[in-house]
Amino acid sequence: MKRHLWLVLLAVALCSSTSPTSAARTVDFDTLTIADINRAFDAGALTSEKLVQLCLARIDAYDRKGPSLRAVLTLNPKALETARALDAERKAKGPRSPLHGIPIVLKDNYNTFDLPTTGGSVLLEGSIPPEDAFLVKKLRAAGAVVLAKLNMSEFASGPAKSSLGGQALNPHDLTRTPSGSSGGTGVAIAAAYAPLGFGTDTGGSIRGPSTSNGIAGLKPTHGLLSRSGIIPLSLSFDTGGPMARSVSDVAVALGLLTVVDPADAATKKSEGRFETDYTKYLKADALTGARIGIARDFLGADPDVDWAVDAALAAMRKAGATTVDVRYPKWLLDSTQEFYNAIRRPEFHVQIAEYQKTTGPGYPKTLEEMIERADFLTHRWHERQRRRVGDEEKLHVSAGREHRRPEDFQPGRRDAVRAAACRRRRRRSSSRACSATASRRSPACRWDPGRASICRRTSTHHASTIWA
Repeated sequence: MKRHLWLVLLAVALCSSTSPTSAARTVDFDTLTIADINRAFDAGALTSEKLVQLCLARIDAYDRKGPSLRAVLTLNPKALETARALDAERKAKGPRSPLHGIPIVLKDNYNTFDLPTTGGSVLLEGSIPPEDAFLVKKLRAAGAVVLAKLNMSEFASGPAKSSLGGQALNPHDLTRTPSGSSGGTGVAIAAAYAPLGFGTDTGGSIRGPSTSNGIAGLKPTHGLLSRSGIIPLSLSFDTGGPMARSVSDVAVALGLLTVVDPADAATKKSEGRFETDYTKYLKADALTGARIGIARDFLGADPDVDWAVDAALAAMRKAGATTVDVRYPKWLLDSTQEFYNAIRRPEFHVQIAEYQKTTGPGYPKTLEEMIERADFLTHRWHERQRRRVGDEEKLHVSAGREHRRPEDFQPGRRDAVRAAACRRRRRRSSSRACSATASRRSPACRWDPGRASICRRTSTHHASTIWA
């Protein structure tokens, strides 16, 4: 769906209703806030049903067609039905909250009672949780329309791809990473699939995709939002959080979700301290007198990035803030990943098993079972590939009189032949990855957006996976 459809609709919706001579103003959808959409709802120029239709059309145009961004794993088949019911409720009773009738998208580690929750993994394909995550319950109660579940780094760790969804692509530049692990949410919001999305952050998984995709995102203070019903990675660090195209939309969403959850002891820390309206802090002079520390150790790798950061810091100083450069000792910089993994890895081992107890029969219940199942799937995939390669070699021999080469076969078959050759070279060299020469010569050994290299050795940190 082209952007002009948004513009025509919203040009009408946002015109002033107080003067018959007022002209409609055209507004780019990328700049619209939830408040703008609510004004259109109130004016009767837009309905939740129409908004959901436009979001679905945009997903249809860009997620598997066109640039094939691959941000969506599952669409909610009842989204339009829910939107119509919320429109009727708005007419009869008024809105429940600023999110009444607003389509939202969720990273696929948020439990949803009516849609699969997979963590991006084939190991949980089709798994329907017994109930919504705590935050999803709050969002539905506020009148939000769950539109889709999104691609993510598998089990919230690693690059922005998964065995279920493949490689998600950055809508600003298809050759650049959208970052993980909430990469699908970052892509979906940047591509205007919905006004509001939700990700999770353990070690940068909201902040990274928000930066890479040019949107606003918040990793809340640990304990401010509940994590119950979210597939865990490491509960010492895990938190969910909103992602949107504006800070004001992040603030709107945050205030609707803060409450102590008896099922998540960490939220007890926020009792008596959380707010239910963070929009009141969105003031033009909010930075006056603020002191902001700048971690200079993490700059200097890219002059363009440094320029953007310095420009932002200059704007903050102009708004009244004082910036202070901060440096960390070398021993700490050298060991941060080690400290992080010393907590994250053993916690995942125990906590994923607790989550897996809630899954249905037939799904692995421990990390060991997940690895065993993944190894089986990996072996089965390799057997299938070997059979395909054998078939192609027979075809190649039978076509020898016509001097056909693997390059003359269909692209998928050609890749299988080249992948087999790549694996043979790898075995001969006892190398874990294809050589640089092999990578240059064989497309099957190169990273390909949408389908990871089929010659790449897969990780068993959480579970071995094969990227489809």
